[in-house]
Amino acid sequence: MEGDITVSQANRKLPAITGTTRRLKDNAADWHNLMARWEKLNEDGFTVAGNIVAIALTRPTSDQLLGVDESSSPPPPSPVSGGAAELQDECCKLQDVIDKMVTLHFTLFKREETFNKEETSSSTFQVVVVKKMERLTALQQGVQDLEEFQFGLEGRKIPLFHSWNAKHFKESSCVLLESFSQELKLKQTILQELAHTATSDLSMIYMSCWLHQPFITPQTRLTLEAVLLETGHHPL
Repeated sequence: MEGDITVSQANRKLPAITGTTRRLKDNAADWHNLMARWEKLNEDGFTVAGNIVAIALTRPTSDQLLGVDESSSPPPPSPVSGGAAELQDECCKLQDVIDKMVTLHFTLFKREETFNKEETSSSTFQVVVVKKMERLTALQQGVQDLEEFQFGLEGRKIPLFHSWNAKHFKESSCVLLESFSQELKLKQTILQELAHTATSDLSMIYMSCWLHQPFITPQTRLTLEAVLLETGHHPL
């Protein structure tokens, strides 16, 4: 994934775009930047998940269960206890990665505040990634509703950029949001199960699922690329 897209006069066609077209172009840049941040976090999480698997599979079988019977004899103090502490530390790191997927820090754009004051007035500058995606999708729906109010159910006759109308942009946002929402649920499940997995085969399945992100399909990436092409962020 390429670097962040900055919405500026340089990457807009002259004359400067305003209104609906600017809103849609800005949203497209937001989608690109969110996906780039997500991919970096996915790489970080995969490294930590590998550490968890390595520690979990080398621990004694009796220590692989986190809940130990208090009536049983205490385990040897050093390697077992140390392994449990190390495993807990790596699990906390993976939890932190997922938290960042949910609570990625960056400043709310002023244009979003002015577009939907009621929604953003209670927001902080700590923006949730998936919530940000939900907000972008809601904004796309708002643009479509406005277009239908102004031009009727069929929308405007002249395309906003090359060939798409507002409905196309809203549908694309829905596709992207659904993919990332499902992928987040999968990663939360992997976090809950990975340290408790006793076999290497199942661990490798979890690792593969984390790395390859089955819910973020080629169609998801093509959808984003289509949005960037349509809005002029990527050349046709």
